[in-house]
Amino acid sequence: MSAENLKRALEQHVALDAFLTGDFGLKGDLPMPAAFEQAEPELVDKAGKLEEIAEQIRQCCKCGLNETRKNAVIGEGNPDAELVFVGEAPGADEDEQGRPFVGRSGKLLTKIIAAMGLSRDDVFICNILKCRPPENRDPKPDEIVDCMGYLQQQLDIIRPQVIVALGAHAARTLLSTNQGIGKLRGRFHEYTFSDEEPPVKLMPTYHPSYLLRNYSQDNRRRVWEDMQKVMQELGLELPGK
Repeated sequence: MSAENLKRALEQHVALDAFLTGDFGLKGDLPMPAAFEQAEPELVDKAGKLEEIAEQIRQCCKCGLNETRKNAVIGEGNPDAELVFVGEAPGADEDEQGRPFVGRSGKLLTKIIAAMGLSRDDVFICNILKCRPPENRDPKPDEIVDCMGYLQQQLDIIRPQVIVALGAHAARTLLSTNQGIGKLRGRFHEYTFSDEEPPVKLMPTYHPSYLLRNYSQDNRRRVWEDMQKVMQELGLELPGK
């Protein structure tokens, strides 16, 4: 194993240990995704298309949440990501910064991604809703309907190999089901782009905020089991292998 790979493996083990033992703290701000220097033309094209959607979201006033938001939270990460994380809606920290998953639950998600041997630069992170519902209430059905088209376009451009739905709202929306997250998680489902395109695998799992509220070794291990299945699907090396 090269020195670089050894360093990455050690970092992955440290991140996994921190996640499983409940060390959910991170020092400093979350890193902004790196610029794509000398990117391939296809990647530049994907980034450009995502920016076009981002501009539409910034100007959107379909559901009225634009009247109470500070910033639209569009999503960020690698336009060519093989793995996309989809959450429910922005919270207060996300609304303040205009970036997804930067609060306490975001720091935990970053820990999970690191335990998988990846970084936020490797994946794409976004939400069903692009604006924060007042007082962090649940998304309303009409808000989901008005906003869902933006997420569908983002996923269609990125074309990931695997989607991880974080929490019940994301899983139910993407899978068009009313089943609870406890029944949905732990196995792959299919997300379909269109009738002409083959589906991709979707793994529902608990939202990081649920883990923070329901702090237990069992819940953390359930999420890690879900992520191990995602890693195997992506051909990522599991710690200890």
